[in-house]
Amino acid sequence: MKNYNDLMRRIYEHKNDFVEGFTKKYGVHILVHYEQYENAESAIQREKQLKFWHRKWKIRLIEETNPEWQDLYDEIIRSGFQPSLE
Repeated sequence: MKNYNDLMRRIYEHKNDFVEGFTKKYGVHILVHYEQYENAESAIQREKQLKFWHRKWKIRLIEETNPEWQDLYDEIIRSGFQPSLE
């Protein structure tokens, strides 16, 4: 359950402005997209990749799976979230 705990911890930190960066600077507190990876190295590599994407590309990525931009945090909690690895 390590991946689940890491995801929940990171969501909590961002929702409560414990992490410096985009979410804190702009007051963005909804989770509209997430990805899971087998190991931290892969996840960090993907985060760095996305950081340099154009805004339009990021919007398209979100809208492919979450066209209503709903907060996925509540859905994760309600569903009893079972982590799946890519």
